[in-house]
Amino acid sequence: MRVHRPMRWVAAAAGVGLAASIVLAPVAAAEEVPDVPGVSSVWQVPDRGGPAQGAHPDAARYARQHPGSVPPGINDFTCTPTGGHPRPVVLVHGTDSNAYSDWAALGPRLAGAGYCVFALNYGGKPGGDNYGTEDMAVSAGQLAQFVAEVRGATGADEVDIVGYSQGSTVARYYVNRLGGAAAVDQWVGLASPTYGGTMFGLVPVLEQTPGGMEWATAALPPELVSPALEQQAQGSPFLDDLNGGADTVPGTRYTTIGSRLDEVIQPATNIALHDRSATNLMIQDLCPVNQSGHFRMPYDEYTLQLVMGVLDPTVPPAPPCTAVPAGTGILEMILTENF
Repeated sequence: MRVHRPMRWVAAAAGVGLAASIVLAPVAAAEEVPDVPGVSSVWQVPDRGGPAQGAHPDAARYARQHPGSVPPGINDFTCTPTGGHPRPVVLVHGTDSNAYSDWAALGPRLAGAGYCVFALNYGGKPGGDNYGTEDMAVSAGQLAQFVAEVRGATGADEVDIVGYSQGSTVARYYVNRLGGAAAVDQWVGLASPTYGGTMFGLVPVLEQTPGGMEWATAALPPELVSPALEQQAQGSPFLDDLNGGADTVPGTRYTTIGSRLDEVIQPATNIALHDRSATNLMIQDLCPVNQSGHFRMPYDEYTLQLVMGVLDPTVPPAPPCTAVPAGTGILEMILTENF
């Protein structure tokens, strides 16, 4: 079984000192980042092969029943990039999720197209069941370690990164604040909470209520008010810092792919990057009858083809525009995640 090589990553950005270390451990074992004051967060490189999936709820269900799983073709550290696809693709999952549940459709498709594809589980609470819940700056440091390992194994100078939901912002923090622009050619944000969301209007109410956010943190289940979720709220100090001055940096190409019917990021205009060099795509602008929202996007055929086209403009155009009713898959996803 492959083990992590000893290495150390240290960064300081926006007044936050971060330090993390990797120790020798089996790939599927969670690895703690113990030397960040007041923060405990674990990450892993999943290595238990699972099948491809065609729907988000099915993938989430399988991931729950088979922890540490990874879709076929992902995390093959013997993969050698080709001339047609010289940059490995690193996939970064969303909140309270993992590499399998979010990438069991796109990952195998990329691998089948000849890419070297990699995905980590980041930002886990020690002893918890899932990932993407802890401090996002620390998670970005974990991503930095992972990208360094991918580059070392493949010999690639640069990678492309595709992030979904929180994963988009974690990846952008790595690129913009931790020097990742030198190692990342393309950043693609799928349902990216670029400027945060109001969480169905709850965030402004809680912020204007004395002690509102403190009450929510104490009263609501931890998976609903995790450190990472608070950082993704519109106007959070984390996002204000990340977007301050400019929301992109030179050296990396940026593309967002969003939905005007996003159930999480509201208003949906908060998905787009403001810098003129960035490309912002909305599903409904390209295919008005496709009303896929936040939770369906990583498994929507039209959206997946858009991602493939961003990574490689020579691929065939997007598939035929077909109708997807608003709300498709939401109820099943909720039931899968909670029962």
